[in-house]
Amino acid sequence: MVIVLAQQNVPSYGGQAVIEGVMFGGKTTTVTAVRKKNHEIEYFESPRSEYKWITTLKKIPFLRGIVGLVEASANGAKHLNFASEQYSMESGEEVSEKPSKLTMILGVAVVGVLSFLFGKFVFTLVPVFLADFLLGKWVPDGVPQTLAEGGFKILLLLGYITAIAQTPLIKRLFQYHGAEHKVINAFESGVELTVANVQKFSALHYRCGSSFLIFSVFVGVVIYSLFSYDSLTERVVQRIVLLPLVIGVSYEVLQWTNKLRDVPVLRYLGYPGLWLQKITTREPDDSQVEVAIASFQKMRELDQKHVQERMVTTG
Repeated sequence: MVIVLAQQNVPSYGGQAVIEGVMFGGKTTTVTAVRKKNHEIEYFESPRSEYKWITTLKKIPFLRGIVGLVEASANGAKHLNFASEQYSMESGEEVSEKPSKLTMILGVAVVGVLSFLFGKFVFTLVPVFLADFLLGKWVPDGVPQTLAEGGFKILLLLGYITAIAQTPLIKRLFQYHGAEHKVINAFESGVELTVANVQKFSALHYRCGSSFLIFSVFVGVVIYSLFSYDSLTERVVQRIVLLPLVIGVSYEVLQWTNKLRDVPVLRYLGYPGLWLQKITTREPDDSQVEVAIASFQKMRELDQKHVQERMVTTG
């Protein structure tokens, strides 16, 4: 998933992989394109929110990250559901096999942005109990415990992603994730969006949600170290209360590293996120890149159409 951030000159777009397809979000429209069994590409589009108060909140530093994630979750739910339904309708499997398929689809949803907040909540609290239960007798409270907690978070995150990446469905999802990044990289470089051109670009991107996840671990260690606690209960409550702050700051760090990616020395600050993407992305084949390009171009086409319609209406 690529998170939308403001950039100069080139419009900044975000997207995410779905089952057998890619979703891209524009200024006015979000589009998902999926590959059907007959090799045709099916589209699903939905308008983006036009509430002025949401637009205003998304301009406020530290708050915009939280608002953006909530908006993405609400909007992404419809597109994840569309992709899942298309996949289920075309799977052609017997009824007895459907439970396992539903389980895999649920796994995709957990990886997706729709389940981000729940996943963040779990990955925030489980390490607290692990650090206290396994290391509480030997590691003192305060910064040492917080560092141990951060270590458990990274291990859980890497272990979880590596485990689900072994299933065929998730492997293909990660290929579409790579295709999404390649299209964004190609567009931001100004080249024509053909399969041959797009395939030349990296499957990694500085604005990816995977980078956001790893940054949230590091930011959490710093923020949690600034506060003291007297008991495990107080520590758990503290983590829950501070979670919005961690999310907000992590988003700003992601934005910062994206702006510095062309600075020779400072670009290395974004490398931890790129390393995690080595797990969450795979090199896509040409047909998958074709779907990603189709989704992106459809989104751009509808975006421009809606902007022109608004100009005529307001004019």
